[in-house]
Amino acid sequence: MQNKAKNALIVFIKNPELGKVKTRLAKTVGAEKALAIYIALMEHTRKIAETLPVARHLFYSQEINKKDNWTSDKFHKALQIEGDLGAKMATAFHTVFKKHEKVVIIGSDCASLTPEIVQASFDKLDEYPFVIGPAMDGGYYLLGMNQFLPEVFRDIEWSTETVFSTTIERIENLGKTYFLLPTLSDIDYEEDWVTYGWELEGDAVKREVFK
Repeated sequence: MQNKAKNALIVFIKNPELGKVKTRLAKTVGAEKALAIYIALMEHTRKIAETLPVARHLFYSQEINKKDNWTSDKFHKALQIEGDLGAKMATAFHTVFKKHEKVVIIGSDCASLTPEIVQASFDKLDEYPFVIGPAMDGGYYLLGMNQFLPEVFRDIEWSTETVFSTTIERIENLGKTYFLLPTLSDIDYEEDWVTYGWELEGDAVKREVFK
């Protein structure tokens, strides 16, 4: 694991527990299938992260799992703090910026995410203070910055369609510029899975989902 690398990737995940992940999706597909879909999305995200020549920091929602597929030789493991999503992300960025110069965060909900998109975000941070990947639901699937500016996480109504627009407003209020990545879809509802789940085709876990 490259702890001294210039670039660092933060990955936020939820501990995969039945009935506690993808709850909006579970309302129509059931808790078991929602869990299987989330595990498939996690695997997709892990494989992307492992292809990138960066330091990798994995933040769990509830407890650190030392025996999962996110091996400690490839990921520095930590816990998300208590608080809203903004506080969690701000603390993670503050921690990781102590050792790295360009930091990007992703979640584990985007089936359309590719290694090329994440690598492009690091490249663009040489030109722009911020890079952001808009999600179709009004949020974002990726945020990167080349200096720690916690203002972009404050006073945001998380899990609403205004997250992206408010974040852009915060960046502009700081007098900073940003680069926009392609707009992608998170997998939050059954229609998202039907439309974009094919991105995971070939994944063993996904094949289990479609049985």
